[in-house]
Amino acid sequence: MQRTRVNDAIKSQSFGEKFLLKGWVRTRRGNKNVSFIALNDGSAIDNIQIVVDNEKFGEDFLKPITTGAAIAVEGILVKSQGKGQTVEIQADKIDIYGTADPDTYPLQKKGHTLEFLREIAHLRPRTNTFGAIFRIRHNMAIAIHTFFHQKGFYYFHTPIITSSDCEGAGQMFQVTTLDLNNLEKNNGTIDYSNDFFGASTALTVSGQLEGELGAMALGGIYTFGPTFRAENSNTPRHLAEFWMIEPEVAFIEIDENMTLAQEFIQFCVCWALENCTADLNFLAQMYDNELIDRLKFVTENDFVRLSYSKGVEILENAVENGKKFEYPVVWGTDLQSEHERYLVEEHFKKPVILTDYPKEIKSFYMKQNDDGKTVRAMDVLFPKIGEIIGGSQREEDFEKLKLRAEEMHIPQKDIWWYMDTRRFGTAPHSGFGLGFERLLLFVTGMTNIRDVIPFPRTPKNAIF
Repeated sequence: MQRTRVNDAIKSQSFGEKFLLKGWVRTRRGNKNVSFIALNDGSAIDNIQIVVDNEKFGEDFLKPITTGAAIAVEGILVKSQGKGQTVEIQADKIDIYGTADPDTYPLQKKGHTLEFLREIAHLRPRTNTFGAIFRIRHNMAIAIHTFFHQKGFYYFHTPIITSSDCEGAGQMFQVTTLDLNNLEKNNGTIDYSNDFFGASTALTVSGQLEGELGAMALGGIYTFGPTFRAENSNTPRHLAEFWMIEPEVAFIEIDENMTLAQEFIQFCVCWALENCTADLNFLAQMYDNELIDRLKFVTENDFVRLSYSKGVEILENAVENGKKFEYPVVWGTDLQSEHERYLVEEHFKKPVILTDYPKEIKSFYMKQNDDGKTVRAMDVLFPKIGEIIGGSQREEDFEKLKLRAEEMHIPQKDIWWYMDTRRFGTAPHSGFGLGFERLLLFVTGMTNIRDVIPFPRTPKNAIF
């Protein structure tokens, strides 16, 4: 027989027909006459109930069918007489693929903390929580590709190994084939001429610069791939390896960029609401009963657009009226998450896009405004999470970009190829970046970024 997924069997109305199901046992309960096996194969949050005649199979055969065991079941689909499910399978045949010793299998039927489950990341996808999260993660990836494909964008693959530091942060993972125990030096510095690429290289922090090259030829592109930052940040919001989505678009300026960002994020959240209903309801019930309302809050509201300076003014007025912030509000510094959330959750009660940031706190490639103090940057701010998207109109003027790179001590020899796009057929263009895991934190209601990626990479942790 051909196997049927549990999710499809649950939805089936083919009563009286025989089905073949394969999956893992969540629980087995019952009495001396009948056993009830909850079977799950990862296709849905719901289990399907298998009804077993104990006398037919025998106690010795059924004994190894415990939580975690993998089995195949052939049986008849019938309407369920019990509570909690609409259909069930009356078993005719059971094959046991693999057992799970209840004395050592760590995922028994009891509550497990998220901290404990991080220690067994090789098994945590089998839990209801992480099954739901990773199905949602898949759906968000599908939504991203669908949105940009429908918009006429091209999926553009940028390098993971790079010799440039897009953000100018310097916190990068080095890639080398040199013998670290026997490094050759030239005048006290490491000689990279014998390294694989003949130069110092590292894992990329962003595909944006290369993405701009694609946009200036194909019109509109997006990247979607892993990025790496060697920050020693052990916080619930940071990973050393994470995924980024970075669209870059020729011939659009900051206003159209903001519109694109709003349409994109609303499309993704709508996709989750429409395609992940059962998983979202489970997470809302177990972890965050405001989750569904918060997702709808984003899809049902236009985003407020205001300048950074106006945002600072609103925050300063709030402080004057008694609002307490942990961090001071000062023009010219990055806003903290608490400031961003105040604007979204308390002042406007809508998602917010902040624009026109001080140039000193933004990257060299952002287009400068005529005031000489600010750049056409944009940050999209969400409830509970603060900044979720960061982007800008890119500086298309060769001389301005060259001067700004010099001010930020970025060597021309490292970005000559990037500068060439401003020398040959330059044009206005814009883009933004969305951290995939930040999106997933918002959509799932999880509070720790380690819980929305299968195998988190953090300081002192690269296991699994």
